[in-house]
Amino acid sequence: MDTVTLDVDGHVAVITLNRADKLNAMTPEMTDALRRHVAAVNGDDDVRAVVLTGAGQKAFCAGSDIRELDAYPTAWSFRGRPDYCDAVRSLTKPSIAAVNGYAFGGGLEMALSCDIRIASANARFAAPEIKLGWIGGGGMTALLAHSIGPSNAALMVMTGDPIAAERALSWGLISEIVEPDMLIGRAREIAATIASRAPIAAETAKLNLKAAFAMPLENAIQYERDLQTVCFATEDAAEGRRAFKEKRPPVFRRR
Repeated sequence: MDTVTLDVDGHVAVITLNRADKLNAMTPEMTDALRRHVAAVNGDDDVRAVVLTGAGQKAFCAGSDIRELDAYPTAWSFRGRPDYCDAVRSLTKPSIAAVNGYAFGGGLEMALSCDIRIASANARFAAPEIKLGWIGGGGMTALLAHSIGPSNAALMVMTGDPIAAERALSWGLISEIVEPDMLIGRAREIAATIASRAPIAAETAKLNLKAAFAMPLENAIQYERDLQTVCFATEDAAEGRRAFKEKRPPVFRRR
């Protein structure tokens, strides 16, 4: 059975971590598969939005499979391993994490690496690495601090204790809570809405959001203006203006 699957329907791709019996805990083989699927999605101009989720109802992803970590002969070889969170962050298309059940450790980092996060009512989020003697290394602290603020981030990474979906929503870690049986449908709905927009503009918006965190304010505003100019020069932007004047839905072609 493929432990990471890719399903493309129209303009929406769904990547599923498919190891439910192990809470979708990540192995090196799963990392390789995830990287291949991300490369395929990035190279497919028909794909305009991506949903990342986990199989089953118990877990989105419980992080790295702890039993696999002793296979690294040194801490440095562990440091140099291909990282599944880096793979998620390398997606060039807008991404939605559909979090079902546990999002612990690297699973939380993967969810944080997506642009939008929604969760089922039974979702739980944690940075539990400190309970085992280390801290997260896939962007945990930086991404949490940007998402929920420094105090809440410190509470999570220093205690390792989980928070429920309701608290995650109130802190801004997720955007919506839905019932478990509606989660994928809602994630697909959001992805389809994004896919209906101008794809160059959507991917540019993703770049711009990253810049908002990485640049000083004035530089970020100038970068945004430059990206806006790039989008304005596209055929899709011209189509958007024509459709508005003609009072019809636009047909965007990534041009």
